[in-house]
Amino acid sequence: MNFGPFLDPLALAIVFGGTVLAVVLRTPLGDLGRGIVALRTLARRRFDAGPLLAQVAAFRRIVRRHGVIALDRNVIADPDTAAAVAAIVDGATPDQVAELLEQRRLARFERHRAAAEMWSAAADIAPAMGMIGTLIGLVQMFTAMRDPKTIGAAMAVALLTTLYGAVIACLIATPIAARLKRQSRHEAHERARLAAPLAELAAVEPRHAKDIAA
Repeated sequence: MNFGPFLDPLALAIVFGGTVLAVVLRTPLGDLGRGIVALRTLARRRFDAGPLLAQVAAFRRIVRRHGVIALDRNVIADPDTAAAVAAIVDGATPDQVAELLEQRRLARFERHRAAAEMWSAAADIAPAMGMIGTLIGLVQMFTAMRDPKTIGAAMAVALLTTLYGAVIACLIATPIAARLKRQSRHEAHERARLAAPLAELAAVEPRHAKDIAA
């Protein structure tokens, strides 16, 4: 199949350039950056709390043997778990740890939502830019009715901008937004599994403390 007739720089500039400009104008810079960086997560595995739950279980054994201060020497890759463990080492109560994790989970969910909304906005804008390009092409066509050589190019812009808008919305922006939303919901659910074990970790007493109390 020859794709040459479907490639038009002017139509692409109107739709793609207009969509990008509209998204930039309506999206805060921070959310814009998150939306672009979020593309990297599409190729990653979905977040799994299983390994972190196993790590927390190991922390429980460490605390029972050596006390919470021993947790300060552990390397923790996950930032939420690391923040919770740091709070536990500093003497946070189970309720304080649970509140900290919930705040971080909600903040992460909002960041993910903002990234997905950027792509949802692109999906909404692209067809509108396609329609704008169609109107531009029609205006060019009607103003060039006396010159048959220019009617074809104007008609191509009118039709291809509609095509480009539909392709960008349906095959690019909407699928990306949907996948980002699914990943965000899944990660929020998985991170909720960490709240109770980490809060309970703050209440674990070392064995030697029990021996002293006895």
